[in-house]
Amino acid sequence: MLIYQDIITGDELFSDAFDVKEVGGVYEIDCAMIQVKEGADVDIGANASAEEAGEDLEDGVSIVNNVVYSFRLQSTSFDKKGYTTYIKGYLKQLKGEKKFADEAETKAYEAEMTTEVKKVLGNFKDYEFYVGESMNPEGAVMLLNYREDGVTPFFTVFKHAVKTMKV
Repeated sequence: MLIYQDIITGDELFSDAFDVKEVGGVYEIDCAMIQVKEGADVDIGANASAEEAGEDLEDGVSIVNNVVYSFRLQSTSFDKKGYTTYIKGYLKQLKGEKKFADEAETKAYEAEMTTEVKKVLGNFKDYEFYVGESMNPEGAVMLLNYREDGVTPFFTVFKHAVKTMKV
């Protein structure tokens, strides 16, 4: 199993137990909403709504995102100006952390990140923001969005922001 860690903070952000796809300069991690009962196992079974079961939850049961729950991600918020300031500083710091082989690789990183940041800023209102368990403001911000169906959640994280750890 591969665990993807924040390259700056060391926080575990996601694993290959989830459907992870590399799309351009980012990883997309498919996730789902699951029911969790305090002090009990997680119900990852069938979709109750598809079985025409009631939508009522038992006492102590809440619906959570499985990636958020599994990796104890913490919700945070940004306005567009605040995110722009954050991402400029973060990408500069990330560039310092990465060891690029040559100038061409550095330029490719910069071009790729510019493209991805433009995509995020272009659809800024569609995202929810999460950080690792340590809530370190220097670390990566995972972006939660929903597929075209408006129901299926997925996370986006810059692929240069994480390193893999085999367990």
